[in-house]
Amino acid sequence: MKRIFTIITVLISLSLIGLILIQVSWINNMVLLRQEQIKHSVEESTKMVGNELAQHKGSYAPGNTKRGLLSDEFTLELFKPITVGQRFDVEEVRKKFVRAFQQNNLRKVQFEFGIASFDRLGNNVFEKISPNFIAAYEDTLNNFSYNWGLEAMSGTAGENLGVNEVLFVVIPDIKSLVLKDLRWRIGASILFTIIIIAAFYLTVRTMLRQKKLGEIKNDFINNMTHEFKTPIATISLAVDAMRNEKVISDRQKLGYFSGIIKEENQRMNRQVETILKASQLEKQEVELNLKPVHVHEVIKDVVDNFALQLESKSGKVELALDASNDLIEADEVHFSNLVNNLVDNAVKYAKDNVPPSIRLSTQNLNKHFTLRIEDNGIGMNRDTVKRIFERFYRAHTGNVHNVKGFGLGLSYVKTVVEAHHGEIRAESTLGKGSTFTMDLPLKRE
Repeated sequence: MKRIFTIITVLISLSLIGLILIQVSWINNMVLLRQEQIKHSVEESTKMVGNELAQHKGSYAPGNTKRGLLSDEFTLELFKPITVGQRFDVEEVRKKFVRAFQQNNLRKVQFEFGIASFDRLGNNVFEKISPNFIAAYEDTLNNFSYNWGLEAMSGTAGENLGVNEVLFVVIPDIKSLVLKDLRWRIGASILFTIIIIAAFYLTVRTMLRQKKLGEIKNDFINNMTHEFKTPIATISLAVDAMRNEKVISDRQKLGYFSGIIKEENQRMNRQVETILKASQLEKQEVELNLKPVHVHEVIKDVVDNFALQLESKSGKVELALDASNDLIEADEVHFSNLVNNLVDNAVKYAKDNVPPSIRLSTQNLNKHFTLRIEDNGIGMNRDTVKRIFERFYRAHTGNVHNVKGFGLGLSYVKTVVEAHHGEIRAESTLGKGSTFTMDLPLKRE
């Protein structure tokens, strides 16, 4: 089972990693494709604007009638074509770009532009530029720029006389533009990836829980088998003994063996009741009969019940009942049972050949009643302390069944404490003993 679980986990993990890598590759390709689409649309829009502007290239400036007919300045001015940069202002060019961008599905795309002219020596001068064009044009790392030559229409008078002009356009931070444009697709992809990871986590968690429940079930069945074997075997021996003719004729022996049968029968009945009560409390089917209870009286009664057991082991109980107010709202039966279970654990988990020493102390703190039960038993390791209140859980002792019970005692204790709106916590050191601290609200006046 463990090997199959490992194989399944590895296969699911590999599938998940592969799926994530595919998603990352798909997102990367989608971003690159969209970036190329935007670049292509920008190029087409620039060509549209450039061709529209170029239609006005090659026209001549009107002459100055105040100059003489033979004036050289008049002649040069007459045959000097007007450049596109001179003919249109910045706002007119911007509006043309806006229309072109809208036609190419580039609405709300920020852009900067400039128109440069080149003389015969190759020197360029920007005649018209948008406000942030220079800074955007110089940032070639993050921005995308494209240029389109403005050529006079064929057949016009200024076709070969006009200066060379180029239209520049810059798209600032094109990567952010692409990511913003694809944010819903990328977000959906990330969301579904998270869902898949969550499903994987829940699957593995469920498998671990099922594995844990399987181990708990096996432990419970083993414990229950051991718990019922002893009384059944004792009853069987007692019945066989009662069939003996010598026993039949001896009323005293008959009474002795019948007493054993009754005692073992009550013992099994208590074990069944323990399981049923734990199940009912877990399902919250038991209604607590709350009434004012003095905790100190309950503690003294429970300690008196363990007097003979402690005496047989040379053990002792120390009481430090320092709480000035011990009145709480509680179900007397269940509350007595939980104190009984805690003291019983302190006795059962005592060290071999070491007299058990148990200390019960109480105090009042912040309108709460605090009960501490300390022992010098075998103690617990850190992992056991974390799981000690789980149903059916018991610390592993191999195949040695030297402690009685189903692992329901502390689960029952925690359930009862929480039903009384209290808290319980455990502290323990392996080989030195354990301490259980219980906080319960005092009865409201």
